[in-house]
Amino acid sequence: MRCYIEERTVELANYIIKNRCTVRDAAKKFGISKSTVHKDITERLLEINRSLAEDVRAILTENKQERHIRGGFATREKYRHRKEAV
Repeated sequence: MRCYIEERTVELANYIIKNRCTVRDAAKKFGISKSTVHKDITERLLEINRSLAEDVRAILTENKQERHIRGGFATREKYRHRKEAV
C-alpha cells in the first residue's frame, strides 16, 4: 500500500509541474480529493523527493498568489453566460 501512495505522490508532482495546474485540477485528473493531493504534495513528497517538492511548492505558491485573479475571471464568465442566455 505504501508503494502505491509514493508512486501516486510522484505522479501528482510531475503532473502539476508539467501542466502548471492547481491542486483542484490535479485532484480531478487523478480522481482523488483536494485534501489528498495537498497532503501528498506538501507532506509526503518532502520525504520522497525534496527537490521535486520544492519545484511543486513554487507552482503552488504562484497559484495561491493568482487565485484572486482566477476567481474574478470565473465570476465574470459566469455572469456573461447568464446574460447571453437571457
